Amino acid sequence: MASLRRCIFGPQLYRIHSQQGIVGHEYQPNILERQGNNVVKIITFCWSFSYYTSPFLLAYLYRKNYFTYEGLISIGKIVGTALPMLAFAMCIRGIGRYTNEEYCSFLALLESAKASNSSELKNKLQFYDFEFSHWPPDFRWNDVSSDTSKIKSSVASVESPSQTHTASSGSLLSRLADLPLQFLSYTVIHTVGRMLVYPGHTPLLNTLVWPNLVEGRAKLIENKGAVRSKLIARDGNEIDIVVIDKRSKESFHGNKLVICCEGNGGYYEVGCMETPTEAKYSVLGWNHPGFGGSTGKPFPENEANAVDVVVQYAIHRLGFELKDIVLFAWSIGGYSASIAAKEYPDIGGVVLDATFDDIVPLAVSKMPEFMSGLVVHSLSTYMNLNVAEHLCKYPGPIRLIRRSRDEVITTSLTPDIATNRANNLLLKIMQNRYPKLMDEDTVEVLWQYLRAPDQLAALSFYETFEVEDSACQHVMQEYVLRHSSSFPMLIGDNDLQSITKVQLALYLAGKYMIDFNATHCTPLPSLMFDLPWSVQEDSFTTEMD
Repeated sequence: MASLRRCIFGPQLYRIHSQQGIVGHEYQPNILERQGNNVVKIITFCWSFSYYTSPFLLAYLYRKNYFTYEGLISIGKIVGTALPMLAFAMCIRGIGRYTNEEYCSFLALLESAKASNSSELKNKLQFYDFEFSHWPPDFRWNDVSSDTSKIKSSVASVESPSQTHTASSGSLLSRLADLPLQFLSYTVIHTVGRMLVYPGHTPLLNTLVWPNLVEGRAKLIENKGAVRSKLIARDGNEIDIVVIDKRSKESFHGNKLVICCEGNGGYYEVGCMETPTEAKYSVLGWNHPGFGGSTGKPFPENEANAVDVVVQYAIHRLGFELKDIVLFAWSIGGYSASIAAKEYPDIGGVVLDATFDDIVPLAVSKMPEFMSGLVVHSLSTYMNLNVAEHLCKYPGPIRLIRRSRDEVITTSLTPDIATNRANNLLLKIMQNRYPKLMDEDTVEVLWQYLRAPDQLAALSFYETFEVEDSACQHVMQEYVLRHSSSFPMLIGDNDLQSITKVQLALYLAGKYMIDFNATHCTPLPSLMFDLPWSVQEDSFTTEMD
């Protein structure tokens, strides 16, 4: 009976990866397990769907008079029918597993690995793809609690300024008047709002892409030599990661680790980590809270805790130095990367592809005008994804990749490079790093340059203002040698002509940002992935020469 009980409550097994004498193949459940699984999936999906659509569902039930005594009795009957069905389906599934030799062998290995915590047995688990909630933890956020480099990621570190202000200011009457808006904002963000911002954590999308995730993991593990691990973040969320370590495989870039942060509908199995992998770097991919095998919900504080434990794992378990770690993010993943960059200022570099400066202007442009007040308040209070704010606190090398036909991070109805929010991100970075250089005239010219409709029009600015890279490089290097390479740089403080400021601004814009003629979701070619330019390294190299 004990074995049967373990089979009833055991994990789903998806695939057996290729190993000695065994060809990789999908796990084949027998008819009892298959039918039991189908019923369990339907019931759990209906429950999750009801949760995320609860505002609309409750409104519908109210209109149909279900909030009466008779209506509540009807709802109770539905629930009362579903629960026995779920229990019966789980029992049928357990019997099917109990009679399947392949599943029983896997379950015995899993239980032995959990009981002994043996690294050898854990390595054998790599040959199985199964329900990640049953995977034994490989690393916890407090495993290195005595390390002084440990960051203190918490809700406070990513709290919205407007949230703090609302809680501490205003009269009692005004705060009472704001309660309906606060309640509505909270309800919207914790149901449909979070689903719109991070659709990848919803049960619907996870269910639809699940076969692709299993196939993607199989390719990474069987073809690329990836190793899967479970990390426990500060908030208790389980973070699903894979690592492709190329340090011992004679790879030119293998000593550099690229940590990939996916978009709002991306997973490491089918996401942006393919780009640095093809470029021969060591790569770490991880899933946002609630995505794929990771647990939790992708709120800003959870994102901070997740990327924190990922970086700590890279340092203390994989053994990479901060200077050899590069953060690579696509789209909304730029927020997670900006948090890590701010908290780890010695990290080697940040590469952001198709990333915006702040989610609020984007969301306002995509939603009906009458909802703008609710959108601004909800996002500013509960989903404050301000990439520029955090990235401006990072002093290291940055590279932005702007997609010239991006249809997602533009505020216009049609793709327009002039409204691409990567422009705003670049300007905020440069204004933070070179405040004396970015005066009113320089900013105006830079805006015109960024709004150029094509590459030819952009290059014409270089000709019009006679920008010479070697001359600009010399000016920057002279400043670094005479002063410092730390930010903010005060170059342009009453010692440069206006034309020289413009030339330097255009030169720096070209160093910080490159264009990729593609739409938002087009995979980035590995040839376009390169480490970001650094004025410090540039000056050091010239000095050595």
